[in-house]
Amino acid sequence: MPGTRPTLRDVADAAGVAVSTASRALTRPGRITEDTAARVRAAAEELGYVPSASGRALSSGRTGTVALVLPDVTNPFFFGIVRGVQSRLRVDGYTHVLVDTEESVPAEERALRMIRSSADGAILAAPRLEDSTLARWARDMPLVTINRPVDGDGIVLDTPGGAVQALEHLASLGHRRVAYASGPRTSWSDRHRRAALRPAARRLGVELVVLGPYAPQREAGAAAADAACGAGVTGVLAFNDLLAFGILDRLTARGLDVPGDLSVVGCDDVFGADLVRPGLTTVAAPLERAGQRAADLLLARIDRPRRLDGRAGDDGIPPTVDLLPTHLVVRGTTGPARATS
Repeated sequence: MPGTRPTLRDVADAAGVAVSTASRALTRPGRITEDTAARVRAAAEELGYVPSASGRALSSGRTGTVALVLPDVTNPFFFGIVRGVQSRLRVDGYTHVLVDTEESVPAEERALRMIRSSADGAILAAPRLEDSTLARWARDMPLVTINRPVDGDGIVLDTPGGAVQALEHLASLGHRRVAYASGPRTSWSDRHRRAALRPAARRLGVELVVLGPYAPQREAGAAAADAACGAGVTGVLAFNDLLAFGILDRLTARGLDVPGDLSVVGCDDVFGADLVRPGLTTVAAPLERAGQRAADLLLARIDRPRRLDGRAGDDGIPPTVDLLPTHLVVRGTTGPARATS
């Protein structure tokens, strides 16, 4: 009948399974095969079926809510992650709340204290807390991190590998003195990019100049651009695209040509990276996929109670770093190195 909401039986019929199996697939996927669970989820999504959150909460003691904690909700880097998390949670009838910690470590921990009693679990994208603190929280509640492993567990984007690709690209264009405009001191990915770039620079015969740290925002780009000009480099690798946009703004204001005077590379391939002129050469990452994988892992953790001595992975899911590949997208902000005296 038009307007009738699909039922669990409709989902079971569409997936070719029993109603009890469909229920387990949507609420306790760890108890059935992944192929069956995926088939049921696909049928539920196609039919537009949404489990009753109130019914599930009464039977399971869960809220049906997951927190997604971000260091900066205005950064377009996180848009794809939000979409990925949201699309995966929707299939299981979960909702999510966004928490913006504004790059503040104390705010991040305050958020976790509130989440522990009001949500079934949390996904932390690029968390800024110390490793030991994150590990403690991972023992206290279902928690999954993106771009920052905890006790050898998490979803990680291979931006260090992407940064090396960018350095290799610049070296192939004749650049022999290149700056890395680094990100926040508390950024795990920034530390690992610097660690990957140093040996790569030695291998390529490139002198690497580390600048910063800088806030991962467009407004910080002016200082990074001025520092790069003062360092006498011919190319700049920026921590993220927002910082790269600010560098491009400042270089234009100084009357410098990109890439004639200075080549610029960003990271993340956010919306707008192909719209600036010239288009920004940058490292692209599978952000939506990262969000989906994080939500998958969190739902599995929520469904499998932790042991009393619960270290990360003691919930029956072996700890593993899910490393997602990145790749360099070459556009107009990189070119042959200028002649230097």
